[in-house]
Amino acid sequence: MASLKELRARITGVKSQRKITSAMKMVAASKLRRFQTRAEASRPYAEAMRHMMAELVAATPASETAPILMRGGQGKKHLVIMLTSDLGLAGGFNAQIGRAVRSLAGQISQNGETLMLLPLGRKGGDIAQRAFPAEIVEKLPGTGGKEVPFDVASQLGDRIISMLEKGEIDKVSVVYNRFVNAMTQTPVTLPLVPLAVDEEAPEARKDAPSEADKPLYSFEPDEESLLEQILPRNLKVQLYAALLESAAGEQGARMAAMDNATRNAGKAIDRLSQHYNRTRQANITRELIEIISGAEAV
Repeated sequence: MASLKELRARITGVKSQRKITSAMKMVAASKLRRFQTRAEASRPYAEAMRHMMAELVAATPASETAPILMRGGQGKKHLVIMLTSDLGLAGGFNAQIGRAVRSLAGQISQNGETLMLLPLGRKGGDIAQRAFPAEIVEKLPGTGGKEVPFDVASQLGDRIISMLEKGEIDKVSVVYNRFVNAMTQTPVTLPLVPLAVDEEAPEARKDAPSEADKPLYSFEPDEESLLEQILPRNLKVQLYAALLESAAGEQGARMAAMDNATRNAGKAIDRLSQHYNRTRQANITRELIEIISGAEAV
């Protein structure tokens, strides 16, 4: 049985932990409001651009001269970008990204493709190191829970374009947590290269109109010049939207995890306090019995 001194020390320690988790919860809630606003504001633009590019792909004749961001490479090297956090204490936020990547890796293997991993965030690097050490291209640092500048997505997009042009990769997908609310973050796998045809686009539906009735696109100054400008921009916009979604999801997951930890600490304090009071009462009762027994013996 623990002594009163040990119980007091444990109660003091748990109270200190509760103060820390409560403070972390408030910090995460403050950051969540900012990141949530930005993530929600980016969604319409990213989705509209994604749908526009998908319709453009469906209406553009496939050819070997098409931009590499549209058709992808000729090989089977599939780059998967993992968006995770640099910090822990975020519940299952990073673990579910790890499960999604392992599931995607199985699909890539079944398709006869070669997996290549580019984890963004220290936790993603740790997960990749344990599960796929030989497939890691490089471990990139995350934003550390701070603001997400567009330069991060722009530099990452430029690197992807460079790797595609050099033939180092042929396909690209990004795996991230889409923010739903503070309690829910949904893992999403988004293909970036080659561009996917939008299933909702008129050109992609089974009941699509005939060739004569399909919409015609006019390019100015010309198709190649326009696509060279739009495709890299679309890639960077999709990466930036994913980074914002991941940042908002991280703060939501951390806020929920710290809220649970604070409540559990409160319950632990109640149990320890009850144990302390019972032990103290038992000690007092025992001392009284000893005093009374000694008095009767005299």
